[in-house]
Amino acid sequence: MNEKEIMRRKQCEITDKKKIESILSRCTIGRLATNGGDGYPYITPVNYVYHGGAIYFHCARSGEKLDNIKREAKVCFEVDIPLAYLDLDYYGENPEGCDVTQFYHCVIMRGRAEIVKEIDEKLSALNALVTSHEPQGRQFQTITAETKAVSLCEVIAVRIESMSGKSELAQRKSDEEKANLSSFLRKRNKPGDADAAECISGDND
Repeated sequence: MNEKEIMRRKQCEITDKKKIESILSRCTIGRLATNGGDGYPYITPVNYVYHGGAIYFHCARSGEKLDNIKREAKVCFEVDIPLAYLDLDYYGENPEGCDVTQFYHCVIMRGRAEIVKEIDEKLSALNALVTSHEPQGRQFQTITAETKAVSLCEVIAVRIESMSGKSELAQRKSDEEKANLSSFLRKRNKPGDADAAECISGDND
């Protein structure tokens, strides 16, 4: 797999594959971009699982994204984890509007999408999908070839050809600024603040 992507802000690039895969395993919704029959890109949010080195999702047996995939297999897939939003309160009186910042992780993949025909792969993907979305440790009936829903849906595999990750975590700021940011976020404690503070203070991608 060719994972080398040109990224303008190299300090934000995630180069560790394990960290990229960690982001993929934490997310449950991604955005699939296909080539529409009208020439426009067509983006669809889908529930997915990263399983065995591929992206899997299920869908109805007919529809626009399926038509697009049948016509052109090349697709792009994106996932992201929004963290803290650094608003103007952090900067004191009369701050500049451009100083606001959204911290985040994201992964962008390019590859080829195909309908999974082999039943064992389809069942493996469907069971992995349920497992990834259910609370950890919760039991469910294993999906088998006899499960009615299996014949009513298609499972799509995105065979990844390139993958790049990026995190915006104040990488351009000094160690002192990072420490101040982390302290501010921990005290503020809005959704995403704790995760962002930990990543910034630990230089964690």
